[in-house]
Amino acid sequence: MNEDCIFCKIANGIIPTKFVYESANTVVFNDINPKAPMHMLVVPKKHYATLNDLDDKELMSELLQSVKEVTKKLNISDYKTLINTGKGAGQEVFHLHIHILADKKS
Repeated sequence: MNEDCIFCKIANGIIPTKFVYESANTVVFNDINPKAPMHMLVVPKKHYATLNDLDDKELMSELLQSVKEVTKKLNISDYKTLINTGKGAGQEVFHLHIHILADKKS
């Protein structure tokens, strides 16, 4: 855990947040600055600054499985996923995360 990272604090319960979904190594919560009617973030519990820093294939799979599980749980069939990797690509919080954006529940 990176003690200066807000997503580490959220993912590890230091900052109380209601999780939409949780797996062994990931959490999903609503974005506080949504860009769509439904905007959630899938975050690994362990700190990785960007996708380029993640070499764990099992965790990569679990991140995508978390996307599928939370969208299934919320009955969302149409959605967009986005991973910003690096400042030049628009990454603002340097803890790997996947955005799930949807217009509405399907």
